[in-house]
Order: sequence, then C-alpha cells, then structure tokens
Amino acid sequence: FKIKKNQILTNSKNMLKFGSKNDVNSVIKVSVRLLDDSEMVECDIQPHCKGKYLLDHVCNQLNLIEVDYFGLRFTDSHKIRHWLDPSKNIMKQLKDVDPLQFSFRVKFYPPDPFKLKEDITRYQIYLQLKRDLLHGRLYCDPNAAAQLGAYILQEELGDFNPEEHVGNYVSELKILLKQTTYIEEKMIEFHSKLVEQTPEQVETAFLRKAACLDTYGVDPQPVKDHAGNQMYLGINHTGILTFLGNRRTTRYLWKQVQNINYEGKMFIVHLVFYEDPRTKRKETVGFKCDSGLACRLVWRAALEQKLFFTCVSSSQIPPVLSGGGLFSWGGGAKFKYQGRVQLEIMEDLSALKREEPRVTRTHSLRRKPASVPATPSTPVPNESSGYSSLPRSNYSTDFRSPDGLGVGGSHYSGSECTNTLETVAEDAESARQRLQDHPDNSSEYTVRDSSCEQLNSISYIGSTSGAVLPGGVGSSRRSTPINNIHTSTVSSVSYPPLPSHSSITSRSLVLSRIFLNALLLATLLVLVATVLVFETDLNLLSPVKRTPEMMLLRREFYEPCKKYVRSKLTALYQGLG
Repeated sequence: FKIKKNQILTNSKNMLKFGSKNDVNSVIKVSVRLLDDSEMVECDIQPHCKGKYLLDHVCNQLNLIEVDYFGLRFTDSHKIRHWLDPSKNIMKQLKDVDPLQFSFRVKFYPPDPFKLKEDITRYQIYLQLKRDLLHGRLYCDPNAAAQLGAYILQEELGDFNPEEHVGNYVSELKILLKQTTYIEEKMIEFHSKLVEQTPEQVETAFLRKAACLDTYGVDPQPVKDHAGNQMYLGINHTGILTFLGNRRTTRYLWKQVQNINYEGKMFIVHLVFYEDPRTKRKETVGFKCDSGLACRLVWRAALEQKLFFTCVSSSQIPPVLSGGGLFSWGGGAKFKYQGRVQLEIMEDLSALKREEPRVTRTHSLRRKPASVPATPSTPVPNESSGYSSLPRSNYSTDFRSPDGLGVGGSHYSGSECTNTLETVAEDAESARQRLQDHPDNSSEYTVRDSSCEQLNSISYIGSTSGAVLPGGVGSSRRSTPINNIHTSTVSSVSYPPLPSHSSITSRSLVLSRIFLNALLLATLLVLVATVLVFETDLNLLSPVKRTPEMMLLRREFYEPCKKYVRSKLTALYQGLG
C-alpha cells in the first residue's frame, strides 16, 4: 500500500485550499478501520463536514443505532491519538494527519452490556474487548485471562475436537498480549469444557466476565503522584482509578468527584467524602502527566466519562473551562459536551421498534508469525516481565516505565512488559500482522466502499458528478478487494512568491525583542505576586491562599524553590564569612 510522498503532499495542498469557490464541490476521501480489522469503510466528505456525519455514516454501514457509545480515533504526526469531535469540522481537526484514516472504536463502555438494546451493538463491544485483551488494556490475572481466551477459542474455532485440536494448538494463535505456556494450557482445559456452546452463549459469558474486571473500559495513562511514584491512571464508568504495579490502589467514584481541572502538566481532582449526613470531608489529589497535551486529553476524557454516565440530560450541562490559571501558558481549554448521555440514549431507544438486525460474525484470530523483526512498533519482548501489565496510554507521547507491571516472581512470568507496547501504533501494527500472516492474500482485507481510488490517500476532485449524502458523505455498500484499488493522479499547484529574506529577518528581530521584554516583565510580576501571596498575612489574600490550587502550588513548587534558594544563600554567606 505504498503511496508516493510527493503525491500525498500535492493531494493535501490541493485539498486544503479552504475558502475557494470550488470548496462546495470538492470531495475528500477518508477511510475508517473497523473493529474486526478485516474491513474498512470508505466514504467521501466535503471540507465543511462535521465529525458527526462521518460517525453516523460508519454506524449506518454497520446497522448500528446506539451510535453514542462509539467514536472515531485518529493519530497525529506526533503519534498521539485523539478522538474525532463530532461537533467540529473534520478537516480542522486533521491539520497534522496524513493519511486521512480513522479507527472505529468503543468510546463509552456500558456498565452493563446486557442493558443495550440490540445484540449487534453488544457484538461490537465484544470485538473491542477482544482488542483490549490482545493489547493488554484489559488486565486480569492469568486464570481469568485463560477463561476469556477459552471463550474466544470456542467462538472462533467451535467445539474442542481431540482429533483436530492436537497438542498445544493455542500456541499458534495470538489471543493475549503475551501468552505463557501455563496460560495456553489453561485455555485448552477451559475450551474442552465448552462443548456445544454457541457463539452467542460464549460471547455472553465473555462480556459478563470482562465487565466485572477493574480494567474494563480503562485506557491507562502514565502519571506520577505527589511523591514522584510512577503509576497508571484509568478512567471508566465507575470513576477515576489508579494502578500501582499490577494492582488497583484507589478508586474515586464519580459521586465523590466534585470537580476536575488541570494546570499545565498537573491533572487535579477535587473530592468530597460524606462521612455521615452532617459531616463531609474535602480532599484534593493531583497527578503529574507526561506533557501538557497529555494532561489536557486526560482532563477531557475524564469530563466526558463523568458527564456521559452521571448526567440526566445533556442540555443541562454547562461549558467547562480549565487550565487557564495564573501560571498556565496555554490560555486554558474550554469544553462543551456534545451528544446524548447514557440515560437519554436508553430513554430514546426504549420506544423504538425495529426488526433485530442479523449479526454477521467474522473470524479474526491471528496466527503468530514465525519471526517478527524488532522495530519501534514491535519491540523486543522482555522475557523477565510479568503477564499482561497495563500498556502505555493512548493520550501521551513516548514513555518508558522503570518498573515492569507484571506478576513478578511467579510461574506466570515470561510475558512481555506492556509498558513498552506502542499502543499508539496499534492499528498499523494490526495491518502489518495481517500481512505477515497472509502475505499472498491481500484481498482478505476488504473495503466497504467501492468509490475510493486509493486506500490511505487523500484525493481532491474539483467537481464530482457522484452522489453525495446529506451533509457531504458519499455512500456505497459493495465490498472491494484492496488489490483492485487504483491510484489517482493530481496536478501540481503553484504558489505566490515568498517575501525577501532581509525583510523577514528584520521583522523577526523586532518581534523577538518585544517578546523577550514582555516575557521578562511578566516573569518579574509573577514572582512578585507569588511572594506577596505566600509571604504576607493580609486578610484580603487569605481566601486565595486557602484554595486547593494555591495549596498544591505552594506544596509542590513554591516551598521546594524557597528551600533551595535559602540553602544557596546560606552557603554563599558562609563562604564570604
């Protein structure tokens, strides 16, 4: 699927000429990878289309009506994964994305999958949980992992047959992130006891088991606590969870979370605990993320999960502003919840009656390759680490934990340390794995839309005669093998002449001088204001000093800096004396 780089750049430049007269007629081709990794949905969008059009189109192709549980993910040029915002323009969210490819994923994991209206929705949840188990996000003990793996074997292979399933037949299949011999033997034992279980029955058992795990619906984020200890932060329908090593340490329920905000890299949770009807205790906890962007994405994910599962009506949710404090350089982030909440979905669909769609199951078990070269996306396994530790988050940039998260020191050891797992490249890894498993069968990967001209490419069409759905999304249902897709050509683009180098240099020097002077003045004012707040006893400043943010700032930054400066001045004074 190689695409020439200059062709992609030319296509992108042609496509992103917003504001021109031909924008209304231009069509952009995008592709969406489905959960089973065997098909892709392709459709045409127009530059003004919002994310909701694309999500609705994909769900329409899959015959799903419980759309709000799902979302579309994409990876930017920095290998950071984002959710496509349904309320915003698609192209404005994809400034650093090339090619235009999305992944259809479960965004809100239902607390009870069996309260969903249709089986076809539950099947998509099942496919997502299979992926989570494969990539290490659905962490569990080895016995539970073997049970879940046995359900997958029964659903994919059918009844255990001693004549066909000889020896360790599981060793050839890829079900878990890293399978030990012990777990594979337990899988075979459980699989042999599931005779005559239908795919529907084992999927039901799988969902019941998975929904009870602490890591159900969790996408782990590497953070540090106030003491600098490395841990993982998880968010799901129950609340905010922390994991240290291979165990869950704390769980803050949504009813205990009063407010969520962030300052720079610090993700801050304000808690309230009701010890009795008359007494309540407030507490503030902070977690330091890997970067400011990672912190903002965690904050947004926490808000979305809390509002989706706890609010009665989306129309009553006000906009939320955070990250715009005195010491924040980003100017803050504004969040406005879009779409329905869980209670609204259940109420809206309770009266809807339609014939139950038929579930088309696909066999997606992967076979282990004979050898996989070590690359940044397929690292060399650490054989000394424990089973199925929590993976690196989808929100942050590259991170390496000093400690393995496995079950160390037991006979379950021998699996890959999953904090070296590149989950940001999960979808690309899946495609490479499928090619390695079936090098001569490229037609196995099918596209649900025959209108495309190049997979994973960006095409610009000045005026198309093809039909476009309302909202600008093209539609087609016929499946097309990938090896039948041909490449389109695009004409070159001319650009206006650039300004002279000397004018740019002089203007840059003036702007740099102004910026540096303003920065020095602002830094001085901030230092003076900080000392004034923390070192004076003015009654006017007392409410400010008692706020959780200022208390956290004083404990984490001001006092250590003050102690450091004092020690240096003392040493200097003693040296002079």
